Amino acid sequence: MMDIVRAESLSQLRLLLAEFPVVTLLGARQVGKTTLARQLAAERSDTTWFDLEDPATAALLDEPGLALRPLKGLVVLDEIQRVPEIFPLLRVLADRPGTPARFLVLGSASPELLRQTSETLAGRVAFHHLDGFDITEVDDLDRLWLRGGLPRSYLATSEPASARWRQSFVETFLSRDVADVTGSMAPTTMRRFWTMLAHWHGQTWNGAEFGRAFGVSHTTVRRHLDLLTSLFVVRQLQPWFENITKRQVRAPKVYVADTGILHALLGLKSRDDVLSHPKVGASWEGFAIAQIITRLAARSEQCFHWSTHSGAELDLLVISGTKRHGFEIKRTEAPRLTRSMRSSFDTLHLDHLDVIHAGTRRYALASGIRALPAAEMEQELVPLA
Repeated sequence: MMDIVRAESLSQLRLLLAEFPVVTLLGARQVGKTTLARQLAAERSDTTWFDLEDPATAALLDEPGLALRPLKGLVVLDEIQRVPEIFPLLRVLADRPGTPARFLVLGSASPELLRQTSETLAGRVAFHHLDGFDITEVDDLDRLWLRGGLPRSYLATSEPASARWRQSFVETFLSRDVADVTGSMAPTTMRRFWTMLAHWHGQTWNGAEFGRAFGVSHTTVRRHLDLLTSLFVVRQLQPWFENITKRQVRAPKVYVADTGILHALLGLKSRDDVLSHPKVGASWEGFAIAQIITRLAARSEQCFHWSTHSGAELDLLVISGTKRHGFEIKRTEAPRLTRSMRSSFDTLHLDHLDVIHAGTRRYALASGIRALPAAEMEQELVPLA
């Protein structure tokens, strides 16, 4: 399988490693963290690599101080959640005069990994979140939507091969990653929950309805939702509130983070399956939102959805300083200006509103509102300062 050089992420890792003694590379399993780290290591002659899922390598760290203290240059610790006792030592090593070694820490995100990294290495660590491939890294937008951005899925030799890999990923993820974090939760329970989320993709979270479906409290299903979010396989888009008289929705919208995995959970194996499914519009919406957020390099705390109980809504609001960027997603070739678009533009005091669509024409809908083809997002959407 060919490797795609992920130039922007490589550049960001170089920058962070120049400024921080420890950099943590976060992302879902199979998103390409190890490949990206190997591309970075190939640029240097002073890299030492520890794969902590390899028993032989992990044995070298039975006495981590003896193994790590003498090292200089770049030290990569892959799957560090397997050896959590290293974190206190990293704090000591990071504080040495002259910083003889810098540490690149890789791990499939989990609440425990994030907690230990943040608490133990506060002030010494920077985080870089890696998603799957995006529109700046590959040139087939349709394939990226249908297969998702996980490298092995996108680069599979055929559509059936991609579908088989994604089904295998789902099963492995549930039996391994979720089990590692929860310890006791049955994979079948989380499979049902994740599948139900796939059918809910693009809708406002309703804990009461999920709780009734599973015969548990709304707080229990909310913990399931937050767990999958922390593992980067679900995205929660939080609500935005304005000081207006209309009642506003106060629950997040939920999306399966990768559309290829969404299609696998829905049992969709081909392009025709996806195009004929009732969730095709929601799938496209989630895909476009993910690409916009990645392209803008926007953090989760900058991104919101907005809607009122009377029907006005905005799919995505990105706030950068005093600037407000609005986005509506329409799987159509020629979107038109709607009352809801005008309402969100005026009510939220947007600087501009882009209507991302599946066609090929870019044109103005009104002052400050334009229709923008999805294929032009890479060129037209400028990363936030």
